[in-house]
Amino acid sequence: MDKQRTLASPATLSGSTLHTGENVTLTILPAPVGHGFKFQRVDLPDEPVVDAAAAHVKTVERATTLVQGMVKIHTVEHVLSALSGLGVDNALIQMNANEPPIGDGSASAYAEMILKAGIVAQDAARSYLEVTEPVTIELGESILMILPDTKFRISCTQVGPQGRFTQFLSAEITPEFYEKEIASARTFVFYEDVKPLMDKGLIKGGSLENAIVARGDSVLSKEPLRFPDEFVRHKILDIIGDLALCGRRLRAHVVAVKPGHGINTEAAKKLAARHAEVVASAPRPVTAGSGAMDINEVMRVLPHRFPFLMVDRIIELQDDKRAVGVKAVSINEPFFQGHFPGHPVMPGVLQLEAMAQVASIVMMLKTENAGKIGYFMSADEVKFRKPVMPGDTLFIECELTSAKKRLGKAACRCLVNGEVVSEGLLLFGLVDK
Repeated sequence: MDKQRTLASPATLSGSTLHTGENVTLTILPAPVGHGFKFQRVDLPDEPVVDAAAAHVKTVERATTLVQGMVKIHTVEHVLSALSGLGVDNALIQMNANEPPIGDGSASAYAEMILKAGIVAQDAARSYLEVTEPVTIELGESILMILPDTKFRISCTQVGPQGRFTQFLSAEITPEFYEKEIASARTFVFYEDVKPLMDKGLIKGGSLENAIVARGDSVLSKEPLRFPDEFVRHKILDIIGDLALCGRRLRAHVVAVKPGHGINTEAAKKLAARHAEVVASAPRPVTAGSGAMDINEVMRVLPHRFPFLMVDRIIELQDDKRAVGVKAVSINEPFFQGHFPGHPVMPGVLQLEAMAQVASIVMMLKTENAGKIGYFMSADEVKFRKPVMPGDTLFIECELTSAKKRLGKAACRCLVNGEVVSEGLLLFGLVDK
């Protein structure tokens, strides 16, 4: 079974940023299964967390910027590229400024710190986003196609102004290939673009120590090119980081012509939306490894009934470890009468209860647990990120992190329109009826 992975220990990197020119310290922390990638601004009150999700992409001017609420994270692509490219699935990225260190303009500093910290397998299967039909996006002169494949491959063509520095590279992206052939490729800029970027208040921390400047047919750099085709390799580095925002590891062949952050993140948004549609509409039967349960099957497993049954159906089951449930939140829910009159919002504790019910289903479907009842015991690292309103469809994702006889632990989250609205780590117990 292909397992999820996280860091074995925390890793820290300090340095200056590219666009704001500030000094920043970044620490990557291990995270539980199902956590994905998240950024945390430890310099702000309450230390807010921003999900590394395509839905939060705000601007793509020479970098990818995430915005969630009032919190911004600039230039996320290099650290996400290193994590994803080296095979990490779950990590919390803490920063004391709004932009990660630029290093030497590549992802090598991040790759080195991640490899030094170590990467460990976790007790849960990976969840892949498998492309079943071609996806094509065109944006200006850029074209990006995503084709079905059993591996993750990228074929990229980089073309500069007047056709200068036209380069092509095609490869399967594995952790070994990423470490040796992609991570050290540096960012670059064409000389004629430098002044317009500076006029916009960007690249304040830029220098020949963290970027290559192409002037005419020559390159200006503190050191020689690391690869004859370093430009296209850096484009692939950016594609890997931007596509990590779709929230799943890809099994697809990405074909890109003159790519940039704009078209990359549009592709990530489209992939995330398509995955949500597939999950929501998949009417699969229950099987030993994966499947679905209608409301009658749910009620045969759970003892809960109206008004406390918080799961309408199960749309995904995997290896007695993971389940995805659905709850259609109607204005007719009895709790909306008092929570709150004139401004109905689903109580957070009921979202937690929905998570616990889905997790209990996973646990009770094990043969040895047949006929038992699941009791919600505790919740840790609970966060409520957005209100859930009448008319929303709640997707409840739960993944068991451990299951020992009568105790189970699960990493759970609730999503609406592909965005996390609540999450937590739950402990629950099973007793005989």
